[in-house]
Amino acid sequence: MAKQIVETLIDDVNGEEASETVVFALDGSSYEIDLTDANAKTLRDALSPFVTHARRTSTAGQRRGGRPSGARPMSRARSMEIRQWAKEHGLPVSERGRIAATIVEQYDTAHR
Repeated sequence: MAKQIVETLIDDVNGEEASETVVFALDGSSYEIDLTDANAKTLRDALSPFVTHARRTSTAGQRRGGRPSGARPMSRARSMEIRQWAKEHGLPVSERGRIAATIVEQYDTAHR
């Protein structure tokens, strides 16, 4: 039996199908965001004047792009459970895309 799992990135800004995950850091926190080509260009263009004058730092232990090492995608069943739980508890959760970490943490705390 063959199985094919397809992971589709959804732009975190506009909900369209994304083409890449952009990783950046600011004020000591690292972020990643899934974006279309156009939104990735907008972000890079906005940061460009600052990046031009900035110093590079070490990214030891981090992979370029994608998820942090060791992180695995959430299963479809788990994300459905979390979305349903969040809706039942009046928490704002999108129908598609990434679920906010704060909601996942609340769900995990409630189900320990």
